[in-house]
Amino acid sequence: MKISGNQTLNMTPQQAYDLLHDPGVLARCMPGCESLEQIGEGEYAMKMKMALASISGLFQGKVKTAEPNPPESFRLIVDGTGKIGFMKGDGVLHLSPIEAGTQVAFEGDVQVGGTIAAVGQRLLDTTARMLIKKFFDRLSSEAVINQEPRTQPNAQP
Repeated sequence: MKISGNQTLNMTPQQAYDLLHDPGVLARCMPGCESLEQIGEGEYAMKMKMALASISGLFQGKVKTAEPNPPESFRLIVDGTGKIGFMKGDGVLHLSPIEAGTQVAFEGDVQVGGTIAAVGQRLLDTTARMLIKKFFDRLSSEAVINQEPRTQPNAQP
């Protein structure tokens, strides 16, 4: 299944790039993510709960970033397996400055197999788009949190 699209983030390309490489931020932003732990340079072990129609289950796998070109682009590789099947994804994210902040364009391929593949292409495509939107919505919220000034407990107004 081909996946492509774009999202606008209200931050600079460097801020977006940095957030997209922060494992804590990614764990909070990925729908269903239960854990994301760094196991190597740009490589993470992941546990994610996936629910699709009446099928749900836990996936375990790896997320890897490759071909870094900060703050313009990088490649993202995902590989996971679980009782309900497997998923493999490989895509490229391009970050471009625009007046409103940063345009993130993504393009890639996702393969699924096993029980999860039985739900049908249309439902998989719709669910993938919904999960991507949720991810970027949460990433935008993280940007706001990371940009808020930190106050000192005893600071005078």
